[in-house]
Amino acid sequence: MLKRKNNYYQCVTITLLAGLILLGTQSFAQARLALGQLWVENKSNPLGVTEAAPRLSWTILSDGFQVVQTAYEIRVATNEKDLKRGRHLIWESGKINTDQSIHVPYKGSALRSAQRYYWQVKVWDNQGHASDWSTAGFWQTGLLSASDWKAKWIEPGYAGDAVFKPSPMLRKGFTTGKKIASATAFITAHGLYEAFINGKKIGNAFLTPGWTDYTDRLQYQSYDVTDLIKQGNNAIGVLLGSGWYRSPMAWGDNINHYGKKLGLLFQLEITYVDGSHRYIISDGSWKSSTGEIVYSEIYNGETIDARLKKTGWALPDYKDAAWVSVHVKDYGFKNLITTENQLVTKHEVFHPVKVITTPKGEKVLDFGQNLVGWVVATLSGKAGDTVTISHAEVLDKAGNFYTANLRAAKAQDHYILNGDENEVFEPHFTWHGFRYIKVEGLSGNLNPDDFTAVTLYSDMPQTGHFSSSDTMLNKLEHNIEWGLRGNFLDIPTDCPQRDERLGWTGDAQVFSRTASFIRNVNSFFDKWMKDVAVDQFKDGRIPHVVPNVLGPDQGGSAGWADVATIIPWNMYVAYGDKRILENQYTSMKAWVDYIKGVSKDDLWNTGFDFGDWLFYRPDDDNDGRAAVTDKYLIAQCFYAHSTQLLINAAKVLGKTADVQSYTALLKKIKSAFVREYMTPSGRLVSGTQTAYVLALNFDMLPEHLRVQAANRLVENIHSYGDHITTGFLGTPYISEVLTRFGHTDVAYKLLLQKTYPSWLYPVTQGATTIWERWDGQKPDGSFENPGMNSFNHYAYGAIGDWMYREMVGLDTYEGEEAVGYKHIKIQPHIGGGIQSAEASQLTYYGKLSCSWEVKDELLSLKIKIPVNTEATIFIPTNDATRILCNAVPIKDIKGLTVVGEKAGYLQIKTGSGNYNFSSTITQTKEK
Repeated sequence: MLKRKNNYYQCVTITLLAGLILLGTQSFAQARLALGQLWVENKSNPLGVTEAAPRLSWTILSDGFQVVQTAYEIRVATNEKDLKRGRHLIWESGKINTDQSIHVPYKGSALRSAQRYYWQVKVWDNQGHASDWSTAGFWQTGLLSASDWKAKWIEPGYAGDAVFKPSPMLRKGFTTGKKIASATAFITAHGLYEAFINGKKIGNAFLTPGWTDYTDRLQYQSYDVTDLIKQGNNAIGVLLGSGWYRSPMAWGDNINHYGKKLGLLFQLEITYVDGSHRYIISDGSWKSSTGEIVYSEIYNGETIDARLKKTGWALPDYKDAAWVSVHVKDYGFKNLITTENQLVTKHEVFHPVKVITTPKGEKVLDFGQNLVGWVVATLSGKAGDTVTISHAEVLDKAGNFYTANLRAAKAQDHYILNGDENEVFEPHFTWHGFRYIKVEGLSGNLNPDDFTAVTLYSDMPQTGHFSSSDTMLNKLEHNIEWGLRGNFLDIPTDCPQRDERLGWTGDAQVFSRTASFIRNVNSFFDKWMKDVAVDQFKDGRIPHVVPNVLGPDQGGSAGWADVATIIPWNMYVAYGDKRILENQYTSMKAWVDYIKGVSKDDLWNTGFDFGDWLFYRPDDDNDGRAAVTDKYLIAQCFYAHSTQLLINAAKVLGKTADVQSYTALLKKIKSAFVREYMTPSGRLVSGTQTAYVLALNFDMLPEHLRVQAANRLVENIHSYGDHITTGFLGTPYISEVLTRFGHTDVAYKLLLQKTYPSWLYPVTQGATTIWERWDGQKPDGSFENPGMNSFNHYAYGAIGDWMYREMVGLDTYEGEEAVGYKHIKIQPHIGGGIQSAEASQLTYYGKLSCSWEVKDELLSLKIKIPVNTEATIFIPTNDATRILCNAVPIKDIKGLTVVGEKAGYLQIKTGSGNYNFSSTITQTKEK
């Protein structure tokens, strides 16, 4: 909260004129209680739930203050009419006296497969109010056992189905004579699929069934298709694509990783009004053929030949006599799992902002945003004309189309016209990372109105918002968000454009906490972490990428493999969801035990490590300024960190013996670090920013030597002209460490630095996403090594965590009961000349927000605390008598409790409500 001026600080001496702002127009005494959002397994009205006891959550709405739930009642029925009448219920919880409002397990009768369940909740609060019953929510179960699958695996019956051949088309006609009450389709594939009923697409998702380790975990999707089926004749049509299943992946001759043949598993369950059921399944009665998609692959793109289009092929009256019967296969159902995360869907649509003719004469469109998805093109021309759309992130120094950084990925879509007017082309089974497209083969002028770019990413609800008075910081936040959107495509990828797009574990773990603010990534990471556990090697190592397509020797690197412990704990803290710790505990423990097994004298100093990936390395390093950090020093820090997180998880899960044994181990790990990597005076063998940041953040140093270590870190930063030199592993923690040890002013200097290396340098170069390297594009317009130079790579976007939790001040309080924002910490850190900043987050309890503004030596602080939570607010003063609320001394305000003073902040504990504090600012000498 301090601002340096002539060796003095401006600090806040609070003469607080603060008020509580009432929600709406009603008084406290008239406060109403209502229910808002309902969730089942952290999703709204989900299909395909296979948990035996799904967990129910709800948000409470009230315009009162200090409102806490004191009891709830839940009821569940198999139809909405019975639910609302309170009859034929399959579960009545009765009135349960508790404040628990998230992750409440269902305790009714056993659930049945493919059944929809409706539920309601009502609550009571601590002020004598009771809500009405909520609106009805629902969940629908998936197939709860392998025996529920009646469908058979089918594959195209024609010869020549291979990765570089046309995409298969499968179809089946059927007739329904009775009135339909409901219909659910369960679908999965070897490869990717798009499915249709009567010519209409089933669902709104793409790139299904997503990417998992297909050998052990193949997802199926559940769809409500009631509105797509009609009485009489119907038809099902399914397109298949190679996708992750058999496209070339990564590098080398890595093709057909999971199999060579594409296949389909399709089960449609129809329930008629009379209560009877019928199943339409994939079996030997289906037909197969090929059509206009003549080539489709992830890295290279898709080729569509409109001359081969089979018009109406998914409609009931289509004549398929020439189609070939399918082959039935017995692959079993043991690896099938329901979809637990959000599917990939379409989102924003962009129109070109500029038409460019490059110095080379290329026809280029600029969409103004580096995005992930594909282009929809409306084209006209002669039959046989081929239009090629190439994709690129940047233009080179001369202004020409630049694709060298895509490496082997061609990233091209080819459209062959059939001669019709205004033909519309759109890919199916590929995607691209791009801002620019180059159009070739089009006769006449390039009309920007004929092209739109559509984004694709996992449909995670947006939860966070940030803005400030600094436009550059707002652009940085924009870039952080778009880095997430472009790389959270069913798995957390490292980049979306080149011949990679893999689930690099290190990238994901450093960004996971930031991601949990921007979007609800609870289910997203829960799904992916299960694949981490499945792909974990028998000796406990974690692969570098998950799903693992790199092989059995690619794993075990410090900071990458620690994803096994870091993400489960981050998700638990962010969402209060204990189940991810329960699911991942065995994996967490196996990873720590692996390190323990390969360590000697409690030192982990063997094996391969990536180190502080992409740290600062000047081109001409004559004076040794490259910020090289000893890799095994880094490894020892993460050994301690993972052990600490394992201890934390063991405490939450009640594993007392593990708490004791790993606490003893942690003491040895830290003692070994001190012996090996620290001099008696506290200097580290590597004098880099990353070395001091990790040692301080993970408490590797004796407590009495930590302040001097923080001072050495600050000296190092100043020696680089207040620039950051950390790589992937040091960057996420540096600002947090600076603030923790009283150097927030230095954290702001790093944040607001505009020259390389810094977070804002790419912004000055026109970046619209986070770059892989600090200097992906150099000041002279030239590029870094094209062998590894992505312009959409979210790792350095981890600074967002500090911006939300420290700059604005939205955080969880310390302690096991504080997770998931049940107990909120609000402690803004003001500085850097920033005049205002605000952030909000949608938690499972409701909307949480904080904003501050400094104007004419006045500080305004506005805070919103959700119902059924409590908050500790840190106000920058040590004098409680100067704090007023509605012109009344704070000691006289019921519900606002002064807890104490800490590090120049007065701590006030309170409950839900809207709060508006204001204070004067004067100058005082720095201590």
